[in-house]
Amino acid sequence: MAGTGSAKEDAEMARSPLNWLWLAAVVIALDLGTKALASSMLSYGEPVPVLPFFNLTLLHNTGAAFSFLAGEAGWQRWFFIGLAAVVSVVLVRWLVTLKSNERWMACAIALILGGAIGNVYDRVIHGYVVDFIHFYWNQYHFPAFNLADTAITVGAIMMIVDLFRKPQEQRD
Repeated sequence: MAGTGSAKEDAEMARSPLNWLWLAAVVIALDLGTKALASSMLSYGEPVPVLPFFNLTLLHNTGAAFSFLAGEAGWQRWFFIGLAAVVSVVLVRWLVTLKSNERWMACAIALILGGAIGNVYDRVIHGYVVDFIHFYWNQYHFPAFNLADTAITVGAIMMIVDLFRKPQEQRD
């Protein structure tokens, strides 16, 4: 006996947007794994050239994106932990409300959720977020980031694209 409900209910459950939580778990695992590797194999602040425009550079970010509020006295750590916890709850609740055919949005939410949890883990355990991906061009250096930041960015872009994919009446 596969399920307790009808075949239609079982099929609906199999397509539940909550099934996308596996993607969030993969993002968390890859993010924490790569951060652990970077922390164990790289010396803090010393760039390791990979390509003419890309280094691996271990950095610790006590702020938010682009080191926003990094220079503050430490209150920002708890603020960002609380903010990430609230955002994570909101994202899971949003995921629950999606219809089974809203796979694009479910994927976007799962990416953002996984990235948020990956970074909040760092804040709770270390007091900072481990960054190590560092792109640059000539004298311009893009702020270092990590896989969690990448997942959050891709998820946010997917959400924006979704706004343009849906007709106006479906957004209301």
